[in-house]
Amino acid sequence: MKKLLFVLALALCAGTASAQSWAVGGRVGSGFQADAQYIFANDNYVEARFGTYWANAGGTLTVDFTALYNWNIVNMDWTPSAGTWFFDAGAGLNIGGKSHYTYLGVAGCAKLGIEFDGAPVRLSFDWSPSFGPGIASWKGHSSSSFNERGLANFGITCVYRF
Repeated sequence: MKKLLFVLALALCAGTASAQSWAVGGRVGSGFQADAQYIFANDNYVEARFGTYWANAGGTLTVDFTALYNWNIVNMDWTPSAGTWFFDAGAGLNIGGKSHYTYLGVAGCAKLGIEFDGAPVRLSFDWSPSFGPGIASWKGHSSSSFNERGLANFGITCVYRF
């Protein structure tokens, strides 16, 4: 699993050679994750989240890692005195688990938020569903099924742009 994460991180770094800036912050909702974004000149960005996720069977905590490439779809000038609203969408990979349970899947992302005027802060509400299996293992046996709880990945993200 460490090799997979290393290869994924290396691929993301290779694709970000022309990046303009960084944003860091946090996300709270179906869990709590630290959030880092590498922003390109066209406002598209690579996003990496690492933290916990608690929308699992029994409400247990799992470690969660998500890597996404997000496209800035549209910017809207609904409240010119407060800031610019945006809608971003993306795709990537979600992986996580705990001692005898692992999940992985293709992740999507839809964000609606505001970038405040006069402050380099972006606040957004997002849905990041994950489509893939959940795999449980115990005493030499294993079982897998569709991870339906991966569809319940909602959160509020706040990042500070450098």
